[in-house]
Amino acid sequence: MKQIEIRHLRKLDAEFSVPGDKSISHRGILLGGIATGTTRLRGFLPGEDCLSTLHAMQALGCRIDRVAPDEVLIEGRGGKLLAPAEPIDCGNSGTTIRLLSGIVAGYPFTTRLFGDDSLSRRPMARIADPLRKFGAELICEGAGDRPPLTIHGKQLKAIDFSSSVASAQVKSCFLLAALHASGKSSFTEPTLSRDHTERLLPAFGASFRTEKKSIILHGPQRLEATELDVPGDFSSAAFWMVLAAGLPGAKLTLRKVGLNPTRTALISALLRMGAGIMEKVEQPTPEPLGTITVTGGGRLKATQVSGKEIPNLIDEIPILAVAAALAEGTTEIKDAGELRHKESDRLAVITKNLRLFGVPVEEKPDGLLIEGGCRIVGAEVESHGDHRIAMSAAILGFFAKGRTLVKDTACIETSYPGFAKQVALIQELGR
Repeated sequence: MKQIEIRHLRKLDAEFSVPGDKSISHRGILLGGIATGTTRLRGFLPGEDCLSTLHAMQALGCRIDRVAPDEVLIEGRGGKLLAPAEPIDCGNSGTTIRLLSGIVAGYPFTTRLFGDDSLSRRPMARIADPLRKFGAELICEGAGDRPPLTIHGKQLKAIDFSSSVASAQVKSCFLLAALHASGKSSFTEPTLSRDHTERLLPAFGASFRTEKKSIILHGPQRLEATELDVPGDFSSAAFWMVLAAGLPGAKLTLRKVGLNPTRTALISALLRMGAGIMEKVEQPTPEPLGTITVTGGGRLKATQVSGKEIPNLIDEIPILAVAAALAEGTTEIKDAGELRHKESDRLAVITKNLRLFGVPVEEKPDGLLIEGGCRIVGAEVESHGDHRIAMSAAILGFFAKGRTLVKDTACIETSYPGFAKQVALIQELGR
């Protein structure tokens, strides 16, 4: 069993990059696979989740060559995917199973999608509903509309759909299905969720328009291959940002990080807490990327996050909880019930782990109350099979007195290969 040992960190003065963006890597493989021609994806994240998507598209007939660890060539099928010879294993990746469902729904064959125990606990009703309305036959074999999924693809017909939640995965599943549907489809969400799919579709030659909270797409459409540079993953950078923001005297520069404004709500939250952060966009399209500079000053102050801020902060809440533990006062996180349906029940697991570190926290049905500024003590904590929980615990360990041990850290490979090595390097530099 892999584990990471962390000791109290005294100083930080570093400059480095983080691995490629997971969300963009997924979408680059999927869109490249259904496009005509060969797509080159540079900066691809070779984490387990993205490899699940890569292997899934290979199972549907796409030739994909790994020309370097972080560079792939995708020979698209031009909209003519092949029926898979066997069920497709999506591993631990919710993005893979949800977005892939939107693609195969429009093909005249049957696809069965399954994953590990964690993925099998995640609800799929939010994608099943629109896909059925498009005309696909989708069966959720697990109780409560959970995987495995069996999808009998059909000729899809355009629909208008209003989502009850702001979810980039639901929206992306819809748009990928709408590409194959005949007529005008529209998708409406209560607030703007992450927009990676909308940014990448035009790069592959697709067209659509937006009206307030709606996206309107006329199908069917064919995609054309392109070349794409994947920026560093902001969600991976977030762990180091909180480390530097909470450590007095720290200096940290992160290069080539994705700065998509629908992903960077953590910066706004940390600025409210008094962190010293500067961001500079150096490449604006199709995905903004640039440099983040963080300086550690005085102690952070408590804040509140809720409402419209949550969809663009949802993956960073585990590490925001670490910032809250370091801050003076009580931080309140609300409207985050979605966290109960991630790789773990993140609200419950964050609560459990923070208490092991000596941090007072109250778990609410849709959020947390975290009392910061208390003495943090080293602890032995479980990852609960959740990569973001594991990495957040490791960062908090840098601030704890004594030894911290994070157990079962193999899950980190889903999103951040090399995280343990970066931890070791930072510990060596910070002695």
